[in-house]
Amino acid sequence: MMVQNRQTQHSPIHRQALMAALMPIRQRLQQRIAARQTGASADLETLPIPSSTPDSLGASALEQLCQTFQLAPFERGILLLCAGVELDPTLRQLCAQAEPELKHGAPTFNLAGLVLAQGHWDAFVPASPLRHWQLIEVGASRQLMTAPLRIDERILHHLMGIPYLDERLSGLLHPVAVPQVLVPSHQTQIEAIVASRGQSESARSLVQLCGADGENNAAIAAAACKQLKLSLFGLSTNALPLNPADLHQFLRLWEREVALSNAALLLEWDDTHELDAARESAIALLIETVTGLLLISGRNRKALPQQATLTLEINAPTASEQRYLWQATLGDYAAHLNGYVETLVSQFNLNTSTIQAAGQQVKGYDALHQSGTNQLTETDICTTIWEVCRVQSRPQLDDLAQRIDPKEAWADLILPMQQKQMLLDVVAHVRRRSLVYEHWGFAGRSNRGLGISALFSGTSGTGKTMAAGSIAHELKLDLYRIDLSSVVSKYIGETEKNLQRVFDAAETGGVILLFDEADALFGKRSDVKDSHDRYANMEVSYLLQRMEAYRGLAILTTNLKEAIDPAFLRRIRFVVRFPFPEYGDRMAIWERIFPPQTPTQDLNFKKLAKLNLAGGNIRNIALNATFLAAEAGSPAVTMEHLLKATQSEYLKLERQLTEAEVKGWV
Repeated sequence: MMVQNRQTQHSPIHRQALMAALMPIRQRLQQRIAARQTGASADLETLPIPSSTPDSLGASALEQLCQTFQLAPFERGILLLCAGVELDPTLRQLCAQAEPELKHGAPTFNLAGLVLAQGHWDAFVPASPLRHWQLIEVGASRQLMTAPLRIDERILHHLMGIPYLDERLSGLLHPVAVPQVLVPSHQTQIEAIVASRGQSESARSLVQLCGADGENNAAIAAAACKQLKLSLFGLSTNALPLNPADLHQFLRLWEREVALSNAALLLEWDDTHELDAARESAIALLIETVTGLLLISGRNRKALPQQATLTLEINAPTASEQRYLWQATLGDYAAHLNGYVETLVSQFNLNTSTIQAAGQQVKGYDALHQSGTNQLTETDICTTIWEVCRVQSRPQLDDLAQRIDPKEAWADLILPMQQKQMLLDVVAHVRRRSLVYEHWGFAGRSNRGLGISALFSGTSGTGKTMAAGSIAHELKLDLYRIDLSSVVSKYIGETEKNLQRVFDAAETGGVILLFDEADALFGKRSDVKDSHDRYANMEVSYLLQRMEAYRGLAILTTNLKEAIDPAFLRRIRFVVRFPFPEYGDRMAIWERIFPPQTPTQDLNFKKLAKLNLAGGNIRNIALNATFLAAEAGSPAVTMEHLLKATQSEYLKLERQLTEAEVKGWV
């Protein structure tokens, strides 16, 4: 059943038209009541018929709705009768007087046949426009003709000219906001959508938006719909009803909504999880049957039914476009930040909506301070923007990664000068990549090898994870430790999907990825003996590809460098070996291991440094000794507490603590 799109006008016009159309209905009810009291029959042909043509107020919502759903005059009268009892209590009283034998007092099909002319049975069947489009609701009753009738709430609001989304849809759909600023590359995609919709001869049209960033896809879809004078609503594939009855109800209501309000649907395809058969069937049914404009947003191109489809590849805004977005969003603020926008673009790869949200948040924060006594300085604004960008770009990886709040400073990191210099080089590459890649032309030569990766190798406790935290602290970036137990899967293809989720979510460049103790994932590629070996090698190859293309910094740690495939090592930019600390380094670690607030007494760091332990073990001993002192009520940590803690640590390591190592401690 085809319907036409109509838009409502200002609500007072519709209310006046509706109340005027109810006057003949009132007269017909009064005539019916009078005839019932006198025993005479009501001559319907002598009563005025409600006008079905637009009056001087223009086409009312009632007339538009009747044209849209092709209602016959009798069906129009039933709808009007049901609307009238909601708007005018006296009309409900007239209905009750016209059928006093019914206790509910609501309009019925029987009453409609008695007081409305041109009645026909087709108006009562489920396939009639009134019931098919759920314009009215038929209440519970043993008899169809005497069942109470009620106008659908969405339809009642529409007749009054009030925009309103059906509650049964609002729980599944969400409005998609139109971006304030658009970049040139996205404007081209918008024009393509508008042109394809204008050339379409069908009421249905399908557009695929293929891009890793769903927010970019949504922004383009919303801007195109604005030009087409369509309101856009988003629907996640995870929210789509799977029960056949619920799914058909949703499709029916959505088709009705398209007819009432010129709406378009954005189907947000979740590429992170494998779809089960039930959800695939539900999606296929939606694509095949939904009317109006349907836009599908996803990372990859989908195999869709055989119908004309416009497919667009959506890329993230380029660096120059991001500069433009920052300038447009910050306005006068950008001119006073002394080139700080370039720093933001160098580090963060944000989409249009995120940049706009960050800019508005900074403006609001500054306005809040200006209303007080302390105004933000240029440094304060830069710091605020950076922190806002960090928060906005944090990936949703709670099930695959753990966000670490790095507190380690360079002074806390005890390493030989050569290793420290290599870590400083890592920081320099991250900070200056925009200058080298874009302004000095290296990105124009090749897209390969632009990712910044580092491998930290060394025995446990030598400071590999601590070094990653120091780098994150220096760069003021979030550090995410990847949970390898969640990433690596025994099922073929699942590991690559999990790795894809990790890198896709982190593509903003605002985080550092730490694959801690990654030997299991990044081991030597085996000779191909069976299908499992072949797929294991594919996992490594996929990882290499993503690391080379990753915009941020990826750090791998391993206790056994020899377990890493040499072909893999050649494609890592920095390989830093963390040596076991020598005597001088161990003493420096002991001197810095206790926080300034921790009370200590007569600690001999020279003797403590004789313990042949890595930094991680030293920290364990210091922490355990502090707890021992606190539990004993001691005013300070002493060598006696450290001796007990050292004995416990050696037992854990299954090592013998010699008398020579602890001589003179107590």
